[in-house]
Amino acid sequence: QYQLVESGGGSVQAGGSLRLSCTALGFTSNTCDMRWYRQAAGKQREWVSSSSVVGTTRYADSVKGRFTISRDKAKDTVYLQMNSLKAEDTAMYLCNRCCPWDGCKYWGQGTQVTVSS
Repeated sequence: QYQLVESGGGSVQAGGSLRLSCTALGFTSNTCDMRWYRQAAGKQREWVSSSSVVGTTRYADSVKGRFTISRDKAKDTVYLQMNSLKAEDTAMYLCNRCCPWDGCKYWGQGTQVTVSS
């Protein structure tokens, strides 16, 4: 069974930091792009950051300079280091896996991040 398992969410004050993790379980290949999305209550899901299989990283303008995506291929895990958190970063953060052979159909269950001002 294929799973993406996120962890690391929590409640922090504005200006604080959190590190999210997403581990892929059951997959036989780690040659896939990994992405983070977030969805705030009552809002549409938005893309946050991506890490390609060749190491290219991209960020949404709203998090650029504050968030850093990284991955450990040996552990098939992707991380999202979030610094200088703002109240508007409050959302459910979800991990997504995109592979050439089966698209982006795998999602994690999400981990909640709450930032209080």
